[in-house]
Amino acid sequence: MKSLQLTMLTDFYELTMAYGYYKSCRKDEMVCFDLFFRDNPDNGGYSIFAGLESIIQHIENFRFVDEDIEYLRNRDMFSDDFLEYLRNLRFTGDVESFLEGSVMFPYEPIITVKAPIIEAQLLETYLLQVVNHQSLIATKASRIKQSAKHRLVLEMGARRAHGASSSVLGARAASIGGIDATSNVLADQLYGVKALGTMAHSWVQLFDTEYEAFKTYAEIYPTNCTLLVDTYDTLKSGIPNAIKVIKELLVPKGVNHYSIRIDSGDLTYLTKKARKMLDDAGLENCHIVVSNALDEYLIKDLLNQGAPIDIFGVGERLITAKSDPVFGAVYKLAAISKNGTIQPTIKISENVDKITTPHYKNVYRIVDENGKFEADLITLHDEVIDTSKPLTIFDPKHPWKSKTFDTYELVPMLQPIFRNGKLVYDQPELDEIITYAKDQKEKLWDEVKRFEYPHKYYVDLSKPLYDLKQKMIQSAIKKG
Repeated sequence: MKSLQLTMLTDFYELTMAYGYYKSCRKDEMVCFDLFFRDNPDNGGYSIFAGLESIIQHIENFRFVDEDIEYLRNRDMFSDDFLEYLRNLRFTGDVESFLEGSVMFPYEPIITVKAPIIEAQLLETYLLQVVNHQSLIATKASRIKQSAKHRLVLEMGARRAHGASSSVLGARAASIGGIDATSNVLADQLYGVKALGTMAHSWVQLFDTEYEAFKTYAEIYPTNCTLLVDTYDTLKSGIPNAIKVIKELLVPKGVNHYSIRIDSGDLTYLTKKARKMLDDAGLENCHIVVSNALDEYLIKDLLNQGAPIDIFGVGERLITAKSDPVFGAVYKLAAISKNGTIQPTIKISENVDKITTPHYKNVYRIVDENGKFEADLITLHDEVIDTSKPLTIFDPKHPWKSKTFDTYELVPMLQPIFRNGKLVYDQPELDEIITYAKDQKEKLWDEVKRFEYPHKYYVDLSKPLYDLKQKMIQSAIKKG
């Protein structure tokens, strides 16, 4: 949450490496790390970046407090002078990042960190867990909202989330992905994610009759009345009692916004029956809300079957991203600065997908004359592109596959967040991030947003960067 100081939220090997850098007199070496991911969740065509606000707060609060130092001292592994070094350590480097709410794609640097090696290394675990969690939930939320089309979607997963932080930050991430509101009150209090809620089955069970439960609730909340109709029998008692209460209490008061909610059973069958019963009673304005282990696939099926649903409540399968719960972002060394010169580094693997792209880099989004996203281009950090001339981009694995753009705009995706340890980024409000994320998604081609076999969005390397990567691969093979 906002108030937590989480410098010690790190893998222990980050500390053992930090001590090794310190003892070998390498603590001041400047390095560049890239944070990127390898696959979109659910075999999708895109992902949504979330978590930058948490990262900014972490870096601004980055320090080892007295309790941390004493814990490390008691491990009897680190020297006193190293512990004093940690006590005074603050982040002094540079961070560049995609803006929160950006659509993003595999293998492009989402965040770059340029800093002394110990500072850069100690950020790894926190940065990864933030991006891996919040981007996963934002992406899942985006898919769910897409499947619901114009209908409202509520995030209702607090009680099924993997802990308090997962619940609260997950609700925030879901709002970036397009979800309209949450059941989570703390997410509203801390981040301004609109919290909504009505009743549970326990409310209905507490009263002697279902009718009394509905009547009491409608008397207390006449302008915000959603009645849960599946506690006993949805069609035989729940909906008839709801109709009776609405017509007796709400319609005479001129209230014309009210809902019923169904949380179990065959939702297509029940909502069709419910819609007819409501319409026959003259309650065409009554919305139908459904919940019960929903996700984008089930929502799509329900609507394809003609279920007359107005609002979806989505819980566990959103807040845990149940269908594909691991995002898989990684944090890899890309360059070392020696004597003021940046020298590229590369990680080689027998698995081609795990070979890293070397050097300190920039990422540009290629936008066509209609404002649609065409491809992303990764370049060397000091590479200059003449936008007055046609631009040819090359597939990173198959350079004979290329595409040339005559009319285009290049949008730089990595924006400065920290410079020399100082925050230089003006953080937007959540509603601005939500609007930006919506605009980003609208600029994707529909083919990229398909759930099944989406069109591959290309993330290409510039020719100089591609040539450098191939040269370093061949050099590494010869050394091996």
